[in-house]
Amino acid sequence: MLKRKNIIKIAIDSPAAAGAGTQAKLISKHYNLLQLDTGRIYRYIANIKINKPSKYSLKYLKKKINNLKVSSLNNKKLLTDEIATTASIIAKDKRIRKLVHDFQLKCAYNPPKKYAGSCLDGRDICSVIVPDADVKLFITANLKTRVFRRYKELKAKNKNISYQEVLKSVKKRDKSDINRKISPLKKTKDSVLLNTSNLSIRRCFLKIKKIIDRKLII
Repeated sequence: MLKRKNIIKIAIDSPAAAGAGTQAKLISKHYNLLQLDTGRIYRYIANIKINKPSKYSLKYLKKKINNLKVSSLNNKKLLTDEIATTASIIAKDKRIRKLVHDFQLKCAYNPPKKYAGSCLDGRDICSVIVPDADVKLFITANLKTRVFRRYKELKAKNKNISYQEVLKSVKKRDKSDINRKISPLKKTKDSVLLNTSNLSIRRCFLKIKKIIDRKLII
């Protein structure tokens, strides 16, 4: 695998709805980094499985991932509950994880030259994908805050869902992320812990910016 030299690599792990995705976008924009929400790749594959079942095969997926552009992962169609459920199932397949990991590594270590580096967020980024990242963050928030954030997000999209349903969903996702046998969610010793429960998006970003600037000596 080709690796660009002297690039910035930022790795972020977090449980669901902790605000990591929002912060990853802000970080990437500020430091001119390629931003990758790694979970979207599994959703992309899930979308193929649901909408093109006759073509769904390891060979076809390999071809699609090899030609995949990060911009394609921003499709709002990937945010449905059906796709999320399917994505969580296929993410347990070792062969699928290998394809996804290869794509993640390419984004992390060999981003397009117009970028100064990369910023990846997910569940196993600090521990598995970019263990030598310049900055490692573990972004979290208490359960009540995360559920309320996700509930507001879904209601804003006119989703007919109750708070209790979201609570059940987030708890289920936490249990799956933490207890799965392959690459479980866990904080690495060298990750900076950041609790966003009582932080606005702006205040959270400024805290992260201080951490990054100190690490990179900007």
